[in-house]
Amino acid sequence: MEKGLISVDRWAEGSQAYFLTNLRTDHTQGLSSTWAMAPIFCSRVTAKLFPFKFPNFNLSLLRVLDLGSWHSLSLISPSTGSKVTVQVMAIDAYHCPGAVMFLFRGEFGCMLNTGDFRWEKNCERAKLAKEMLLNALKDDAVDVLYLDNTYCNPTFQFPTREVAAKQVADIISSHPDHDIVIGIDTLGKEDLLLHISNALNVKIWVWPERLQTMHLLGFHDIFTTDTSLTRVRAIPHYSFSINTLEGLNRMHPTIGIIPSGLPWVVKPFEGNCKLFDSLLTSGHNRSKMSSKGGKQNDKSNGNLESVKRFHKYVYSVQYSDHSSYLEIEEFIKLVQPTSMKGIVSSSSCNVDPFYYFGRICGINQPSQKLDNEHQTFGRGVYSGIEKKRKRVGRLGFYLSRVTVMRRGRKGDGLVEMPSATYINIAVLLKIGLEGDRNVYRKENARALD
Repeated sequence: MEKGLISVDRWAEGSQAYFLTNLRTDHTQGLSSTWAMAPIFCSRVTAKLFPFKFPNFNLSLLRVLDLGSWHSLSLISPSTGSKVTVQVMAIDAYHCPGAVMFLFRGEFGCMLNTGDFRWEKNCERAKLAKEMLLNALKDDAVDVLYLDNTYCNPTFQFPTREVAAKQVADIISSHPDHDIVIGIDTLGKEDLLLHISNALNVKIWVWPERLQTMHLLGFHDIFTTDTSLTRVRAIPHYSFSINTLEGLNRMHPTIGIIPSGLPWVVKPFEGNCKLFDSLLTSGHNRSKMSSKGGKQNDKSNGNLESVKRFHKYVYSVQYSDHSSYLEIEEFIKLVQPTSMKGIVSSSSCNVDPFYYFGRICGINQPSQKLDNEHQTFGRGVYSGIEKKRKRVGRLGFYLSRVTVMRRGRKGDGLVEMPSATYINIAVLLKIGLEGDRNVYRKENARALD
């Protein structure tokens, strides 16, 4: 496709139509409430959340794309001045609320941008999305696939979100006398919190802004900002730290849980793991026994290695909103693209998708494995901890960067925060707010300004 027509998750001048795959911060760098360059196409859920993230935004610039329907855009070729027709379809990416893929077709061929996505093998939503994509393609081939290759590495073979959510609930139930803090994003992992609430019959504490998001998504009875109503608290992951947990433990026994496809730290905790042992004898071991007393195949319930204790107060569970390596492989087999490009060009964990998956499509395009020391991907070389998360593409795709060190600490789908920004969660939990934003602002002024 000719440059100057379309941009996906890129917010610089030079395009006639802009597409937003999801509202997480790494997809909206450069977008602001004063945006006035051109229409933005997004899903209906994203449009609903948009005013909360960008107050005073000119909503007449939003264009809602309903899932599974073709929409036509009439654009002008920058080189010839002639009319160019582009058709686009939004397809559920099942990543975070409102996340979609975009399928484009026109005289240029057929192009698919997955954005961030996770299509798990036995997930009903993923099955419906696959059918939608295949019906849309019919006999067309995907000429270029722009792929979420966040975990495009065989080391990332984690369980489904359903299994990981059960593991989180098991950890919580095996610590009945502890308060629980779970590090989450400002958008995403709602299904995890809903599972915990339903499985353990508890409300979930969230910070005031997150409560507003939950209400916009239609969740009114499960979440609260009153700490007296629950021992389970979901806190911003940028505030999740050993210091926070040590401070909370001075008030009451507390454990923290990080749900992420990436390990929270490099080396697990090596101390006496009695609390962790209680998990091994609870839900997981029981799930391995059939009703007749025999052992079942453990694969459907995930591997215990996906749950790690990294500190006496911290567990990490591989709950990810990005596709695992095997899920990426299945997706490429489904799509069979003529060519493909990873939208994450440099990070601590991914590689050029051609390195592992070029053979699936019979593509002979040269590929290079990206290592942890020096990674080259067309636009430059990054080394060591200076590597950035950079998204690239051919339709003007250029997504913002998140440092690998920050990503390694906090997990996937990060919300970028200035280094000086920090919500004092210990203070916030101690206050026990019920939506009192005045007190919240006073105690956390730096975080909100």
